[in-house]
Amino acid sequence: MKKNNFCILGIDPGFGRMGYGVIKIDGSKVSCITYGVIQTKPNQPLPERLEYIYKRIKEIINEYNPCEASIEKLFFFRNVTTAIQVSQAIGVTVLALQKNRIPIYEYTPYQIKQAVTGYGKAEKGQIQRTLKIFFNLSETPKPDDASDALAAAWCRYTSRSLTGGGQVDSKHKIKRY
Repeated sequence: MKKNNFCILGIDPGFGRMGYGVIKIDGSKVSCITYGVIQTKPNQPLPERLEYIYKRIKEIINEYNPCEASIEKLFFFRNVTTAIQVSQAIGVTVLALQKNRIPIYEYTPYQIKQAVTGYGKAEKGQIQRTLKIFFNLSETPKPDDASDALAAAWCRYTSRSLTGGGQVDSKHKIKRY
């Protein structure tokens, strides 16, 4: 794709449900291409669930060919087991992205909310309604995991705009794998 025509894949990490959203930038126009969730079956063994997440991420990469990925940074979990499982799901996601040489950027929930609504403590409904307007969608993007992934992609887009599309500077506290 040309420099001004590319896709960003947003990821909202999860183990039972991982949100994804793909946005396309074509010059100054930004549009939502797709969004949804990768859902694993609770009764499946851990390795099978991780393999399924990996395969689905690869399929999304192959179908939409994103130039960059934006992942919501893992934050505090009360349940250690859940945190470990989500971390493992992030690991297979990062592996799929890295194998395709897609740069990965990580943003905190606060940074993502700030980028979408201008308020770092915005509620989910406000984020969803704002995304509906940004992308001129006929309905509010749901479920939460999918809208959070779209918001992560939007955050990366606005960060690119602020930094001229190149490397993000340390002032923005963004991690690149």
